[in-house]
Amino acid sequence: MSNNSRTPLDVADVFRLSGDNYKAAHRGHLSLAQLKVMSAIERCRSAQLGAHHLHCEHCDTDAIAYNSCRNRHCPKCQGASAKRWFAAREKQLLPVAYYHVVFTLPAEVAQLAFYNKALMYQLLFKAASQTLLIIAGDTRHLGAEIGTTMVLHTWGSAMMHHPHVHCIVPGGGLDKAKQWKACKKGFFLPVRVLSRLFRRLYMQGVAELYASKQLLCFGGLTQAIGFEHAAHFTAWCKQQQFMEWVVYAKPPFAGPRAVLKYLSRYTHRVAIANRRLQSIDATHVTFTYKDYRRKGNNMHRAMQLTCGEFMRRFLLHVLPTGFHRIRHYGLLASKAKLNVARQALQVEPEQETAETVDDTETSSTPFVCRQCHSPMTVSALRLPAYLPRAPPTLN
Repeated sequence: MSNNSRTPLDVADVFRLSGDNYKAAHRGHLSLAQLKVMSAIERCRSAQLGAHHLHCEHCDTDAIAYNSCRNRHCPKCQGASAKRWFAAREKQLLPVAYYHVVFTLPAEVAQLAFYNKALMYQLLFKAASQTLLIIAGDTRHLGAEIGTTMVLHTWGSAMMHHPHVHCIVPGGGLDKAKQWKACKKGFFLPVRVLSRLFRRLYMQGVAELYASKQLLCFGGLTQAIGFEHAAHFTAWCKQQQFMEWVVYAKPPFAGPRAVLKYLSRYTHRVAIANRRLQSIDATHVTFTYKDYRRKGNNMHRAMQLTCGEFMRRFLLHVLPTGFHRIRHYGLLASKAKLNVARQALQVEPEQETAETVDDTETSSTPFVCRQCHSPMTVSALRLPAYLPRAPPTLN
């Protein structure tokens, strides 16, 4: 298959072509969550999940819409969720500058996190949020209570394990008198100070998890960090605190709406988007990625992997069951505090509604006719069943 064909390429095509062989070769080594993701992606928007019959009363057009798997790791099921999330969060925007801060785990710590995903991803959220709140609350810097929305990503452009959190932070906060205190124009918080505190808080958390015997470690990494001997592991933890940890702060966004559009692309992103796939056959997958060692237009490169290696990399990023990858802290975690901030900025408080927003919700959106753009009526269709000959499908 290639992008030149009429049918767009899909991650599901890789699983359908080589998924059974991959499962057989790695029997006993794939988790239940990974197997569920493979099954969901293979069946997404196919007759196996059923379908709905759509009818446009305006132009008398009929179509078949196959049901989605609604798995949060599926590349095809995130667009509607991102749009709904954007619409809900847009009401909470403040008329201030917003900043984008990224906290990244170094390579050796990320290796340990791979074996302890739930614990160390949770610690990543905790250490990053505490770092922002503590430094911003210090009178030597901002001296105010801020808020932040954080999104966990566990991949790099080549789908290798690269855990980091993207943080979107309003440029200011509430001081002790509940008045709005803005950051200096074009400057949020000192990156070096953030990096030092983040590094210390995270490694303190790792040491506590080790002392309580909650961490696991396997393979050559066990010897590399001296995991089996407390004194060696403590020395390794101290060594990590002398390494440089990457905390990156980007310039402020061009207006609050630009922030949310940017973030909505991150909130429901998966390890690789279908549009990056260039070709798929029974043995290899070719896709585009960014080589950050290059600059400008030369960053975009093509990579070819075997189907097995492609699936292995994709499944590295299946999150633990029930783990929330979008979280809110400080002012943005409390509607009451957010309304105090809006009042301090002389903005109308957010109106109370009976409807609640769930960041993981994946309800469907209304169908619109492709011919006349009118709403279409929807009726359930049981499959297998007789379908009209060559009906148009909505994917």
